[in-house]
Amino acid sequence: MRLVLASASPRRRDLLSQIGLSADAIVPADIDETPVKDELPAQTAQRLAVEKARAVAAQEGDAYVLAADTVVAVGRRALGKPASADEARQFLKLLSGRRHRVLGGISVVAPDGHVSDRLSTTLVRFKRLTEAEISSYLETNEWDGKAGGYAIQGHAAAFVPAISGSYTNVVGLDLAMARAMLEGLGYRGAS
Repeated sequence: MRLVLASASPRRRDLLSQIGLSADAIVPADIDETPVKDELPAQTAQRLAVEKARAVAAQEGDAYVLAADTVVAVGRRALGKPASADEARQFLKLLSGRRHRVLGGISVVAPDGHVSDRLSTTLVRFKRLTEAEISSYLETNEWDGKAGGYAIQGHAAAFVPAISGSYTNVVGLDLAMARAMLEGLGYRGAS
């Protein structure tokens, strides 16, 4: 049974290895990740995960294909990956002292074509950040390539006094949900 991870994220690969799952191949999906007009953040996360899984499954028909997408949402506003340090600063100022949602869309396509799609939601509370804390964080460059402009598994852990939901979802993949989805479709790649 082959497992293909439809993601360029090294975090997702590392997360899978924590639970004894090793992707036989890593095939990033080449899709347009532009949000659709009037699409809610949860819809974006789910749609992108599904599109990634289907795009890669079309190339890797003999494998289980796992895809995920993460969107950080403040109310109805989605915070994607910041394009610059200035945009990351704006994101961190917006998150400062507030709760936000991390929405993880997950999609699995089995070799027989069966599909499982789910959404994991984690509530994250940020402490009130000072300008110095934000500037210091931006200097780490951890914000680069991260939804919402932060990595909870890095220096930003000091900003988060509480979460409700899956920690691994915030890192990039709800492991309990992903494993259950794979097993539900018949994948037996780990004990």
